Amino acid sequence: MLVVSLAGALELSSRLLDYVQKEFGQAAYQRLEDWKRLTDLAQNAPTNRQLRLVNSFFNRVRFVSDIQHWGEEDYWATPVELLTTNGGDCEDFSIAKYLTLKSMGVPDDQMRIVYVKALELNQAHMVLAWYARPDADPLILDNLINDIKPASQRTDLEPVYSFNGEGLWLNQSGGERTRIGEAKKLSRWKELNNRLSEALRP
Repeated sequence: MLVVSLAGALELSSRLLDYVQKEFGQAAYQRLEDWKRLTDLAQNAPTNRQLRLVNSFFNRVRFVSDIQHWGEEDYWATPVELLTTNGGDCEDFSIAKYLTLKSMGVPDDQMRIVYVKALELNQAHMVLAWYARPDADPLILDNLINDIKPASQRTDLEPVYSFNGEGLWLNQSGGERTRIGEAKKLSRWKELNNRLSEALRP
């Protein structure tokens, strides 16, 4: 069973690891082992180091569109699905980074998964934002670039809405954010969390 709950716990059972090794091969098994080792080793590291390690780890996974990878227009994968198949898109990277940092003890209220418009690409995109304080210029973890930069330096991104385990916010002009409810309003997020509480079954 994979358990990566909104409470932040991460557990990879021997049953899951055995299944992944048998069905997906040694490389997939090793990616999960590396992920678990990362969370264990960085558990008590300074937050900035945790951000760098997690961003770098997941940015090594190859980018694949949902249609190509899952045969669906929009599928939000769990971290195990992302690592086992060694592929995903921006939502999958952002979610995996968020859940991994949460499992390391980074508070939920310091993180937001942010739906943005990537202006240079002229397409929807998703990143993870980390706030040192509620009013701080957040740091952006993005699969498009390996450097973690403050949002004020990411003029190529236009925020639309953001969410975490505690709520859902709409971005207004001028940088203001208005809370518009719970993240469970997002059907994909709700589906993802249902899968996170279940076993990855053979």
